[in-house]
Amino acid sequence: MKSVVVLGGARTPNAKFGTLLRDVPAYDLARVALQEALFRSELRPERLDEVIFGCVGNPVEAANVARVAALLAGVPETVPAFTVARNCASGMQSVMDAWYRVAAGDAAFLAAGGVESMSRAPLLFKWTAQRKFTRLGAARSAGQRLARMLAFRPSDFAPEVALVKGLTDYNAGLNMGETAELLAREFKITREEQDRLALQSHQRADAARRSGRLAKEIVPVPLPPKYTQWAREDNGIREGQSLEALAKLKPVFERRHGTVTAGNASQVTDGACCLVLGDEEMARAEGLPVLGRLRAFAVVGLDPARMGLGPAFAIPALLKRCGISPKEVDLFEINEAFAAQVIACERALDSESWCRRHLGSGAFGAPDRTRTNVNGGGIALGHPVGQTGNRLLLTLLYELRERGLKTGVASLCVGGGQGVALLVERA
Repeated sequence: MKSVVVLGGARTPNAKFGTLLRDVPAYDLARVALQEALFRSELRPERLDEVIFGCVGNPVEAANVARVAALLAGVPETVPAFTVARNCASGMQSVMDAWYRVAAGDAAFLAAGGVESMSRAPLLFKWTAQRKFTRLGAARSAGQRLARMLAFRPSDFAPEVALVKGLTDYNAGLNMGETAELLAREFKITREEQDRLALQSHQRADAARRSGRLAKEIVPVPLPPKYTQWAREDNGIREGQSLEALAKLKPVFERRHGTVTAGNASQVTDGACCLVLGDEEMARAEGLPVLGRLRAFAVVGLDPARMGLGPAFAIPALLKRCGISPKEVDLFEINEAFAAQVIACERALDSESWCRRHLGSGAFGAPDRTRTNVNGGGIALGHPVGQTGNRLLLTLLYELRERGLKTGVASLCVGGGQGVALLVERA
């Protein structure tokens, strides 16, 4: 197996739902990230063997968003492209698929990205209304058309929100926020504990933005319709956030007794990120930059109703596979889908009984918060679902270089009951 490295990468700013990037389609966000990733990698587009992007809500006009974005980015039409989906880990899946190709010697260089335009998730007609529209379209006479038009009821025109349906687990019957509430109850996580983690996320992200560390990851995006203005930085980071302000927010998913609020959950966000992967031997022979090395990954399945525990299963599986302990990992990036979900993972990994029941060993030990999400996480930076896996890896690689450290793990929970973790090394 060949050694696989990341030559370079870039991401767009992350923008809250309905704000800066609302008018920018997913394929344009992906195009911007792909072009900049290639530029930073010093790799000509024609050198790519394939382009892969993760996306959960592919635009209907660009069903294979990776192919559309690649052509818009100037990648030759002879370079194929495909789109993958693994819910919140779709972007990381693109990296894993690219890794397989390079490690097996089937490809030399690939672009692996993730993108989501959650602002542009469509509104849907109910299935009963769609059937009526179909019958109306098939009417053969004026009388038939009139009769079928009269069959419509006002409720037929009340749209279903695709975003809400997409964030609800089909098997568990719970939306993602309800799964976080379940973990908060089971692990006895208080509202204040969740708010404190959310505050830490904003404070760290604000510090990283002020220091310029986040800017190193970001490529600005020109904004339609005139393209004279630019989105240059993440707009979900709350400068001056306080516990008092967070405490005033009402629970969203369980109104009476819930603890999950808009303040201690990840933001619904738009954004794209792309990494360029390659054969290390070939990259070094050609003098190309090397940002880091991909060592191993693990993907696990678990109860969909407790999907937030994904990292608590995936991280031990990954480190066991690599034969290293948590203390040997310099930095962790664990997606903050919800504060309750992150804290639940910490408590699970610190619990002797939980680890024996689920991992077959003694307490694994939760990653130290001083080494975890040091530049903030999804609560402050947002969670464009198809993009986050790539963003975690890019942030991790840049921060390892910034601090002169060697080893990092990126992990995230996945809607539907999965967990993914990936180990990287600074080259």
